[in-house]
Amino acid sequence: MKKIWFSIFAAAFIFCEPGSAQKLVDPNAVAPEFREAAEKRRAEQVRQRECAHKAEVAKVLPRDRTEHINKCLEEAAATPAKASEAAASPTTASARQ
Repeated sequence: MKKIWFSIFAAAFIFCEPGSAQKLVDPNAVAPEFREAAEKRRAEQVRQRECAHKAEVAKVLPRDRTEHINKCLEEAAATPAKASEAAASPTTASARQ
């Protein structure tokens, strides 16, 4: 009986793959018609990893980690929107000319 359990455990250990994190999307590895979507997905994955790294550096508790990452992602989404609005509106220096 002991040999059977050992055999089952050994087989499960050998044939099971370790659970790994989702890999970054490579836009060059997809078909050309899906490349734009892959680039957007990769940018989103990079933002998520940066926010997760910020949570690690800040030593956020696991129970608060999701909230911290979501807040970071919202701030990251708001920042480019503000930058594009500032670029679209004329500055006071260019308005004088």
